[in-house]
Amino acid sequence: MSKEKKPESDKRRSETGPDARGARTTPSASGLSSRKFVWRLLLRAAVAMVTGTLLIVALGIAQRTGWIAAAPTAELEAGPAAEDYTCPMHPQIRQPTRGRCPICGMALVAANSAGDDLDEFSVKIQPAQRRLANIGTATATRDPVVATIQTIGAIAIDESRMSTVAAYIEGRLERLFADYTGVEVAVGDHLAVIYSPELHRAQVEYLATRDSLREMQPDALEVMRASQAKLVGNLRQRLVELGMTETQIGELEASGVAKSRLTIYTPIGGTVIEKLAVEGKYVDAGEPIYRIADLSTVWLMLELYPDDAARIRYGQRVEAEMQSLPGEVFAGRVAFIDPSVDPRKRTVGVRVEFLNPAGTLRPGDYANAKIYLPIGAKGDVYDEGLAGRWISPMHPQIISDQPGACPICGMDLVPTSTYGYSDVPVAQPRSLNVPRGAVLMAGDNSVVYVEVEPGRFEIRPITVGPILRDRVVVLGGLREGERVATAGNFLIDSQMQLAGKPSLIDPARAVAAGRVRKQPLEFSRLAPTGLPGASGTAIESLFAAYFKIQSALAADRPAPVTEVRTLHQLAVQLAEDPQVPPEAQARLAAIARHSERLEQLDMERGRLEAFRPLSHAVVALATQVRGAQADTPFRHMFCPMVKGGGGDWLQAEPKLVNPYWGSQMLHCGEVVREFPPPAAGEPDAGDESRSDAAVKPAQEVAP
Repeated sequence: MSKEKKPESDKRRSETGPDARGARTTPSASGLSSRKFVWRLLLRAAVAMVTGTLLIVALGIAQRTGWIAAAPTAELEAGPAAEDYTCPMHPQIRQPTRGRCPICGMALVAANSAGDDLDEFSVKIQPAQRRLANIGTATATRDPVVATIQTIGAIAIDESRMSTVAAYIEGRLERLFADYTGVEVAVGDHLAVIYSPELHRAQVEYLATRDSLREMQPDALEVMRASQAKLVGNLRQRLVELGMTETQIGELEASGVAKSRLTIYTPIGGTVIEKLAVEGKYVDAGEPIYRIADLSTVWLMLELYPDDAARIRYGQRVEAEMQSLPGEVFAGRVAFIDPSVDPRKRTVGVRVEFLNPAGTLRPGDYANAKIYLPIGAKGDVYDEGLAGRWISPMHPQIISDQPGACPICGMDLVPTSTYGYSDVPVAQPRSLNVPRGAVLMAGDNSVVYVEVEPGRFEIRPITVGPILRDRVVVLGGLREGERVATAGNFLIDSQMQLAGKPSLIDPARAVAAGRVRKQPLEFSRLAPTGLPGASGTAIESLFAAYFKIQSALAADRPAPVTEVRTLHQLAVQLAEDPQVPPEAQARLAAIARHSERLEQLDMERGRLEAFRPLSHAVVALATQVRGAQADTPFRHMFCPMVKGGGGDWLQAEPKLVNPYWGSQMLHCGEVVREFPPPAAGEPDAGDESRSDAAVKPAQEVAP
């Protein structure tokens, strides 16, 4: 029997075979199982990724909050530790990596390098910062400085050259010859004709009295003749009082005819500046008719601040340019300085006199005036136009080579030296000054920034003098030759503020530090006068007592009471000794005053409050007087570390022992100089020059 073929489907099922559990699987079930396996793998990868991300975030938070500290540098082999970087111009910018500032674009620098090499009163400016801020410097110089005062004034009429023409009598103005304002008149020109019955009566009375005197008989009593002659004189004087001139009275006497009309003549030449009456007007006695001014000289009226006016002197040259005449400069001289200050405007009036022969200067016109003032102590000045000459005390334009009288006022001329003008050229005063931009001002504070070394700027409070257009005079706080910042100094000041250091806004600490003297005392003469006899012995005993006190303090022992009292008694005695020079007596009085307190204070206070000022007086005394037979030199010592500064003292021994610090810093200080005794052949006491032999170079003493 033949075998039957199985269907294809059965064949495929038989090839598949049973599964592990005896069941058969289909192809669709196998694909589903594969997809589940893939999803399991993806899920595990996502969990691992999220876990890693969370771990990294947690580590970052821990580092920022300080939970995890960086390992020491010695334990790391993979480079230096991380640090912050900041901008030199904008310290608020901080980031952990190098780069550029987002504000100014400068390269960032390590934050811990911003405070290198700085002290309490200075700041370091990096080269890149300096270039970007365009910081400039200039040197403080001592030069003759001239201040220019520029002000505006008005031209006015010279009051000493004005005149009012008035009626001497009552009457009617019949004729006015100067019939408009501005008429130029000369001395003696007729101005007006006035009709006056009173004048006519006075003339008639005078003529009648004069004729009666002439007609008196020779045998008349002398008393009557004298009385009549006196009456004639009085009546003639009355005509003068009524305004008649000597010429008019002479004409009256010659003609013998009384006139009721009087011609009025001008007393001065000039310009009619005011016409106060018209023809036909009846005027009273004393009523003004004209005002006339001589405009050949005019005044320029100025208003100056009191400090500027205080430096001006009579006769000083002033230049002015009229607003109506641009480009033309006129020269005048100061004629008057008001002795009082205007209480309302707080200014001082100054009057300048100008010659105006051509009449180009018109009253009421404005002028720009310039006055040049030397800065410095007020002393003699040289003016070529006034040297060795004579000047009018009321009219400074009247200058003569010889003494005489002023042609205007009649006053005697005086030498120009009366007002501080030298006959020969004198050196102008020299003042310490800096560029205007170097000084920062806020309220009462004025500071500059001194470049004490390249890139390092130190705040320096200063005392400001006159402020000029482009320069500022410095009265204190700065030395000649020091370099100051003239541009970019506001950046330097802001750096000081950010660092919490003294600045323009609050320079109190810098001001206090500036008052501390960190340099030894200086003396212009080191040649003491030798005192003979008992005075010389006493002065040497005083120095010996001082040296014992100084040695005791250096050994941390209290000042010996016996030596303190000896020092005090000798100082009191010598301060009244007539053999002691006056300047040395003043030093001895200071020694007596401070030695009296020395034994009353504890050691620390005694060193600073009593021994320090006492030592200053003793050091100065050693440059002024010694015993004539003294042969031991003294040594001026100085310690810059003394609290409050001023650490000077005197020693006879060459080895330095510090009385201010004792065992704490026994050898801290320096030998400034050696004072030789009078027997060493020093210059005479009157020689103010410093001898080279009298000064030995300062030498450092190791602590």
